[in-house]
Amino acid sequence: MASKLEMIFKNQTDSKARITIDQPRSDLTQLEVETAMNDIIAKNVFNSNGGDFVAISGARVVTTQINDLI
Repeated sequence: MASKLEMIFKNQTDSKARITIDQPRSDLTQLEVETAMNDIIAKNVFNSNGGDFVAISGARVVTTQINDLI
């Protein structure tokens, strides 16, 4: 199964922007993700069409299972 970490931020226009990381560690903790997201905001590493990231909106791990039929 493929998985990805989606870190969701609010930007200056109160829109949402996502950073996606493929194949995150399976033992990743909420604290590790939250710390990384706060560092991204504090260091102004990224921005989006709506400006700089200003707050955490959420984070999730998305797992995809593909079943080939043919």
